[in-house]
Amino acid sequence: MSDAERAEGPEHARWEMVAELRADQAAERHPSDGGGEAWLEHDPDTPRAPTIAGGSGSWFISYEVGPHGIAQGGVIGLQVSPFWGWSTPQVLRPQASGYTEVTHAGPGDAGELALEAATWGEGLLGITVAGRALEPDERIRIHYGAGAAGAQADRYAEAASRLWITVDGDGDGVRALLEDSPTVRVAAARPAGLILSLPGTLPSHSEGRLTIAAVDALGNAADVQGTVHIEAEGLELPSSVELTPASEGHISVDFRTAGEGLIRVRAQGPEGLMGQSNPMLVSDRVPRVLFGDLHGHSALSDGTGTPEDYYAYARDVAGLDFAALTDHDHWGMRFVDESPELWDEILAANRAAHQPGRFVVLHGYEWTSWIHGHRHVLFFDDRPQIYSSMDPRYEDPRDLWSALRGRKALTIPHHSGGGPIPTDWSIPPDPELEPLVEIASVHGVSEASDAPGSIYSPVAGAFARDALDRGYELGFMGGGDSHDGHPGLALLSSNQGGLVAVLDAESSREGLYEAFRSRRVYATNGTRTLLFTTLDEQPMGSRVPPSPLGRLVVFTVGDAPISTVEVIRSGSIVERIDGQGEPLVQVSLDLPDLAHGEYLYVRVIQQNGGLAVSSPFFVRTEPATMPSRPQRTE
Repeated sequence: MSDAERAEGPEHARWEMVAELRADQAAERHPSDGGGEAWLEHDPDTPRAPTIAGGSGSWFISYEVGPHGIAQGGVIGLQVSPFWGWSTPQVLRPQASGYTEVTHAGPGDAGELALEAATWGEGLLGITVAGRALEPDERIRIHYGAGAAGAQADRYAEAASRLWITVDGDGDGVRALLEDSPTVRVAAARPAGLILSLPGTLPSHSEGRLTIAAVDALGNAADVQGTVHIEAEGLELPSSVELTPASEGHISVDFRTAGEGLIRVRAQGPEGLMGQSNPMLVSDRVPRVLFGDLHGHSALSDGTGTPEDYYAYARDVAGLDFAALTDHDHWGMRFVDESPELWDEILAANRAAHQPGRFVVLHGYEWTSWIHGHRHVLFFDDRPQIYSSMDPRYEDPRDLWSALRGRKALTIPHHSGGGPIPTDWSIPPDPELEPLVEIASVHGVSEASDAPGSIYSPVAGAFARDALDRGYELGFMGGGDSHDGHPGLALLSSNQGGLVAVLDAESSREGLYEAFRSRRVYATNGTRTLLFTTLDEQPMGSRVPPSPLGRLVVFTVGDAPISTVEVIRSGSIVERIDGQGEPLVQVSLDLPDLAHGEYLYVRVIQQNGGLAVSSPFFVRTEPATMPSRPQRTE
């Protein structure tokens, strides 16, 4: 990257990250790089018990050298996930967690061979070959967790958590993965509670579905058997259901609503497990509310679990109405943009999970630009395609939008206010393809600097409200950005999350596309707060004409007592309504002198830290048509 290119880029671009990734792309791999095979040793006659999430263990990994050998100075690496709790392998402190022993395992005598092991970084042990080269078919043995403390495992349950082996066969500093590196099954810890999920709203005398799922303390789906007793008023619902071995710790129960009212369901299960549902409003006078999570990652990039597990959790544990898996284009241990088989695996899982009317799945990926900020790309048809942020043809968002033009697709900027990298708001969002911004996720809240739970490493001028102040018309949504395999419930393990609530939409890709384009959505930080607001009888996200006196109506139901309801007008909090610790707030306000160019939105803050933020209203004299597309200035 030249100095001239850096000078032209945004101030907070991560040029060192871009340079590192591009160097890796350009690096030539020696035939010995990534050679050989590795496996876990265990007694074949004794079934190995699964590792418990967050628990400790000890693993013997055998590595056999590939046909090209490994030269003196070559390096074998053990790379465990640096994100989710695995102990960093180390060789200096036998009594500490992660202590690792490396030995030659034949064939033949080690002779002059020396295996020099050292921690090279978080999660990474480098084993340098010294004294002589390693010949084809020679083996080394890595005992990870060899000390009294063992090694701590992943905090999050997954069927196949990889212990990655990497090989730099010629010692030039360029390594490659063993694609079939050994895996460890990580099981959930002891069940800690029940998650109960209801639809956000339903008409009276209609049918719905209650989801009941057992989870451990970090939100991992836990298996439990026994009777679950249900308490519910206003629903035609069984008083108990049975969790059997086939249930795998979760069950869906059909019900029918009676008259109008606010419904919450409580349940008590085996082992004293308890849970309470989100509030469901039964009414013939409010729009339908669908909850979804359109931002998350699996082990195919830098998360945990398989795509199939991701959707099973979203549907059967979190009880979501829709979801999308958005693995990175070019980030993680493997890169999806360089591995067509990974993209095919994601698409196959998407198609298998998609059930219009019950559980809608969108195709998507994350455009992981370390120059202009991260966006996830969502497709509302069945013809998705990756336009990689590392491809020079699509490294600028305007090029990405040009490639997507004419498609049923949207791009969503996220963690715009700081975090890993802020959004480059000097490029106006494409009005056709980018009508929304994600303002809440595991990284924190990017709505505004005065919002509770603000994103880490905040950047002045990069928040979503700063984008509104530039005149951009953006609706607000939340997304988990979960990497723990818990779409819809990321806040259980991180105390931060994100959901998007969609108003008055069909449960289909077409219905969601229309609602997103119309900005009939609101954001939460993981809560299932109900939020309805109109300005001069127009729904959130609308353009409304200037008025000498506008009428704002707000009706909100929290999934915990409400602390305050705030009205933000063109950058300032103009009204703060005390929720008085009640779960429901309803208010009408007169707002004088609504002038062209203003915006207005509502923020709901709960006593438990829950947050819901409506999409803004935009006061405009122009008709509600799309403005011109952003153009390059160079």
